[in-house]
Amino acid sequence: MLSLLPERLDAMLLLGAHCNDIALGAGGSLLELCRAHPGVRVSALVLTGGGSLREQEERAALGAFCPGAQLEVVVLDLPAGKVATRWEHVMQALEDLRGRSEPELIFGPSVHDAMRDHRDLAQLAPTAFRDHLTLGYEILKWDSDLAQPQGYLPLAEPVMREKISKLHEYYGSQRDRTWFDPETIAGLARIRGVQCHARYAEAFHLTKLVLGVAPLPGTAAPEE
Repeated sequence: MLSLLPERLDAMLLLGAHCNDIALGAGGSLLELCRAHPGVRVSALVLTGGGSLREQEERAALGAFCPGAQLEVVVLDLPAGKVATRWEHVMQALEDLRGRSEPELIFGPSVHDAMRDHRDLAQLAPTAFRDHLTLGYEILKWDSDLAQPQGYLPLAEPVMREKISKLHEYYGSQRDRTWFDPETIAGLARIRGVQCHARYAEAFHLTKLVLGVAPLPGTAAPEE
C-alpha cells in the first residue's frame, strides 16, 4: 500500500455537519497528524450547534484532538436536519474558508452517508474546494450506510484508547446515544485495521484521485 499523505503538511481543513462528527470520523487521524506536524494550521467548519452547549463541547474537543495546531473553529447555527434549506449559508461559509485557506488535506463527511446533513455537506464541499485531497470519513450509526472505503490511516492501540477517552470526556451530551459507545467505536476501527494490516484504523472514501504523471499546470508540454 502506498501513502498519499504529503510529507509536509502545513494546513488542514475539517468539515462537519454536526458537533462531534469530525472527532468521531477522524479523531485518531487528527491526533496522529497534528503530532507529526507541529504547528499545522487547522481550520474547522461545523454547520450546526452554534451558540449552544454543543458548540462549547466542539471547541474544547477539537482543541484536544489537534494538539499543537494553530486551530480556527467556526460553528454555525443552521437547523440540524434541515441544512439543505440553508444551502446559500453553507456555500458562503465554504467560499469564505476558500478565500483564506489553501489546505493540503481535507477531512469531511462521505457522500455515502445516509444522514442528509452529512451527505449534503459532502456534495457541496467540492464546489469550493475542487482540487484538494479530500478524505470522506465514516460514522457508524443506525442507518445501514457503511460502504467499502478506499483509504486507511492505521492507529496504534494507545491512540485508539485516547480517541475513545477524549470523545467521552468532551461530548457529555452524547453519552446516552446508543452508537456513542466504546465498543462501537473500537469495533469499526478494528475491522478497518484488519483491512490494512493494522490493529486499528480510521478509513476514508476518496471521490477523486489524480496521479502525478501529467505535467503540472503551467509547465510546458514536451516538444514532439
